[in-house]
Amino acid sequence: MPEATLKVFRGTAEGGEFVTYKVPIEEGMVVLDAIHYIQANQSQDLAVRWNCKAAKCGSCSAEVNGKPSLMCKTRMDRFAEGDEITVQPVKTFPLIKDLVTDVSWNFEVNKKIQGFTPPPGDEEWIIFQEDIDRVQEFRKCIECFLCQDVCHVLRDHSRKDAFMGPRFLVRTAGLEMHPKDTANRLKYLKDEGHIGFCNITKCCTEVCPEDIHITDNAIIPLKERVVDEFYDPLAKFIKSMFAKK
Repeated sequence: MPEATLKVFRGTAEGGEFVTYKVPIEEGMVVLDAIHYIQANQSQDLAVRWNCKAAKCGSCSAEVNGKPSLMCKTRMDRFAEGDEITVQPVKTFPLIKDLVTDVSWNFEVNKKIQGFTPPPGDEEWIIFQEDIDRVQEFRKCIECFLCQDVCHVLRDHSRKDAFMGPRFLVRTAGLEMHPKDTANRLKYLKDEGHIGFCNITKCCTEVCPEDIHITDNAIIPLKERVVDEFYDPLAKFIKSMFAKK
């Protein structure tokens, strides 16, 4: 039976190292299967977070050969025989143990976004299919936080104090573009979410396991709305004229 060589990070925030394991390969295996084999047969104290093993819960995020990935969606047969496969925790969030990181910061950011705000009253809602299609893409997010991990503002510059990150720009886009939402989150995007920090490199889009067009369909339209609201000189002039009246 063929074997794969996995170098898995073992340690805590205080320090750690890569440990090499040999794993027998069977047809259809994914990296998460290999991690489970190590956990069951070689290192029972290996810490790993997972749930559905179907690429729908977002729990098993890690960096496989340096690329932020879902372990349950990364097939072992994509690697050439004899290749070493490195598996390490996502870099952007604080390490707890081995492959498990503390992603609680994301949920704190989520609390700050004003939720869905429909118009008052019980009138009948008529929504066109094209409006549904536009926001449905954003609802596919499984909160794996791979886009947050790869975002250079969070990953390389550690600006969690200021930038909400692509995951929550996606959530805000789903609310702002909903035909029945009445809230205005543009000031929050500019002053607290700091959407201006994003320089649209599309790295978040590249790692999204749900193929959400994060940059083109969420971030850029939101940037345009913020610019129209706060920086467009013609719009500001027209608003000032109406304000005087």
